[in-house]
Amino acid sequence: MTDIGKTLQNARNEKHYTLDDLQQITKIQKRYLIAIEENNFDALPGDFYVRAFIRQYADTVGIKADKLLSELDEQAGKKKVEETEEEPTEAKTRTEAVRRQQQSSTPSQVSQSFDKFMHYLPTIIIVGVVVIIIGSIYFVVAGNKKEANQAASSTNVSISSDVSSSKKSSKKESSSEEVSSSSSKKESSSSSESSKSSKGQKITNTAVSGSRFTYSLTNPAKKNKIKFTSKGGSAWSSISVNGTANWQGTLQNGASHTVTLPEGTTSFNISLGNSNVTNITINGKKFDFLKENSTLTVRQITVNVANE
Repeated sequence: MTDIGKTLQNARNEKHYTLDDLQQITKIQKRYLIAIEENNFDALPGDFYVRAFIRQYADTVGIKADKLLSELDEQAGKKKVEETEEEPTEAKTRTEAVRRQQQSSTPSQVSQSFDKFMHYLPTIIIVGVVVIIIGSIYFVVAGNKKEANQAASSTNVSISSDVSSSKKSSKKESSSEEVSSSSSKKESSSSSESSKSSKGQKITNTAVSGSRFTYSLTNPAKKNKIKFTSKGGSAWSSISVNGTANWQGTLQNGASHTVTLPEGTTSFNISLGNSNVTNITINGKKFDFLKENSTLTVRQITVNVANE
């Protein structure tokens, strides 16, 4: 049986790569790389990322990933067989315990319990009748008080409302005029800003190297907004700005997350763990990165921002 973690570690050592080097190349976190080399696959985010990270690790160190993934599937199959073999034994033990408990209860115990119930039955009936009578009296009294309070409050409200309505009407007229003028100003300013942000924006692919892609963003906004959306499954994504990590996380199906880049950003890097179910928009405009090799699952994207 092949030791997946040991095989990958040996290949890494032959390439003279440290874990930090491999983290920089694959964008896989160091703790996940250590877990893979220790065969601790439960520490990874899920079964999909186990396969994706093993494939990317193997491709980076120059060994075939298909054999390792076949071995992974074989190990997972054996684990399921062992779990199914343990279940009948546990079920058998539980059945025997229930049967012994049923055998231990004798007819005398059943009859004693019934006698106790019949002894207290009259008391239970009397207490129940008393509770019903008290509850009925309480609801009748409470209902009468509520009707009296409502009648008194309605009289006071009708008198005070006539006095205050004339005062409020004049205030509402003046305030409505101020609100309408300010709202019109806000709408005009927001529409002009949004048109400027997307006007003339263009994303162009400039280089491709394996799973690494480079793009150029021209005519960007002052503060660019990158929106990640997962459709069709869960997906892990991360983004770093000018070499500094900004956000990373796993989005479930239908979830989204928006990152606002700082003003003056010159470049940003995006790492995708499941690019086939990930949609990206930049300033509301779709970023169609799948047209460059749509079969890739894991990819690294660098975007150089051409600020005016």
